[in-house]
Amino acid sequence: MTTPEVRAKAALCKEAEGVDIGSVIGAVLAVAAVLAGVFLGGGSLGALFDITSVLVVLGGTLGATILAFPLARILKLHTIVMKALFFKATDPSAIITDLVKFAEIARREGILALENHTEEMSDDFIVRGVKMAVDGTDPELIQQIMDTELEALQDRHAQGKSILDTMGRYCPAFGMIGTLLGLIFMLSNMDDPSAIGPGMAVALITTLYGAMVANMFTGPIGDRLAARDAEEVLVKTIIAAGVMAIQSGDNPRVVESKLLTYLPPAERAVFEEKEAA
Repeated sequence: MTTPEVRAKAALCKEAEGVDIGSVIGAVLAVAAVLAGVFLGGGSLGALFDITSVLVVLGGTLGATILAFPLARILKLHTIVMKALFFKATDPSAIITDLVKFAEIARREGILALENHTEEMSDDFIVRGVKMAVDGTDPELIQQIMDTELEALQDRHAQGKSILDTMGRYCPAFGMIGTLLGLIFMLSNMDDPSAIGPGMAVALITTLYGAMVANMFTGPIGDRLAARDAEEVLVKTIIAAGVMAIQSGDNPRVVESKLLTYLPPAERAVFEEKEAA
C-alpha cells in the first residue's frame, strides 16, 4: 500500500472514531426536554404526529432550499452534517509538537532531509507546505498558496453553513404556512363546533414542526459547523506559520514560541508543563 493510501486510510479511521460525545449529549437532552414537556403536560406522542404537517414543513423547506441553492450542493448536505457532528478536530498542541520536531530535523540535517519524513506528517497541509519549502519555492509564494488554500477551506465551510442557515429560516415560515392553511380549512367548516378544537390543534402542529426543525436540527448543526471551522482554521494557521518558520531556518525554540502564541494561555501552560516533564 502506497504512502498516500496509508495516510488516507488513517485519516478515515481517525474520522470514524471521532464521534463527538458533546453532540450526542446535546441531541439527547434536546429530545428528552421535548418528550418531558409532552408527558408532563399530559399529552401523547400520537397527538403530535400529522403527516400533512410533515409534508408541508419538510417538503416545503426542502423545495425552497433546492430553489435557493444548486442541486449539487444540496446533495452534499449529508456530508456537511457528518462533518459537523462526527469529525474530531486535530489537537493544536500535537501539531505544534510535530512542527517543532520537523524544525529540529531541518536545523540539524538541513531542510532537504524533511522530504524523508513526509510519512510522519499527520496533516496533508503540512506535507504540501514542506514539499514547497524543500523544492526551494519562494517564501512569499508559499505563504500565498497556503493562505489561498485556507481561504478556500473557509469558503467551503461557509457555503455548507449557509444551506443550514437557510433551512433554519424556511422551516418556521413553512410551519406558519401550514398553520394558516389549517385555520382556513377549519374556518371554512364551522358547521361542526366539535371539530374546531382538533382542527386548531392540527393547525398548530405545523408551527411546532417548523420550530423544532429550526431549533433542534438546522440551527445547532450550523453553529456546530461554525465551531468546527474555527478549530480547523486555527490548526491550518498554525501549520502555515510553522512551515514558514521552518523554511526561514528559525531555531526550534523560536518556532515553538511563535506557534504557542496561537494557543490560549491555559493551553499554553499545559503544553509547557508537558514539555518540561
